[in-house]
Amino acid sequence: MNKKERKLNSAELKRKEHYDKVCEKMNGLGYNKRDFTVGVFLINILSIFLTIPFVLAMLVLYFISNYDKTQSYSLSYGIMFIILIFLIVLHEAIHGLTFGVFTKNHLKDISFGVVWKALTPYCTCAEPLKRWQYILGAAMPTLILGFVMGFTAIAFNQLWLFLLSEIMIFAGGGDFFIIIKMLLYRPRGKNVLYYDHPYECGFVVFEKSDK
Repeated sequence: MNKKERKLNSAELKRKEHYDKVCEKMNGLGYNKRDFTVGVFLINILSIFLTIPFVLAMLVLYFISNYDKTQSYSLSYGIMFIILIFLIVLHEAIHGLTFGVFTKNHLKDISFGVVWKALTPYCTCAEPLKRWQYILGAAMPTLILGFVMGFTAIAFNQLWLFLLSEIMIFAGGGDFFIIIKMLLYRPRGKNVLYYDHPYECGFVVFEKSDK
């Protein structure tokens, strides 16, 4: 999905105006811009394939640890669905809280939105970040809601919690794809900043040559 294919809402238009000003400012400081955005539908498909190995590994670990134990507690599908909706919201909130730690105005630099055509919520940060800061902010929801919650479910033999953690690993596939894309990129200089795209899936690199 590119910007021509989706009509931006008022909040996204405001973020676009801010983004244009950031690009202009960084250009004035001698930075070159490189765009690393991906269509939201494509990234949703790729994320499934990227996370399958992790989901299967967690599944094997769960059954190895609990194959001879009975379930001590379970939830109805309705309650699990409500919890899942909460976890999806919490996923984006964790993005925002982590990114906000590294920005000048903290949570004031964080915005949230939804691409309704793809039913995809997102969080975006209004300030350029260092690579490790961006990666940490992108990975944190899946680390907490996917792996930490999954290992907790394995330790206490809670299948309902484990299933939710597996779903949250799938939900973090898009973030995982962005992280891989970022790690594979080799900057041309040491002065490099990463900017979360304000309304598309992906990021923008601002880099200044050492020469």
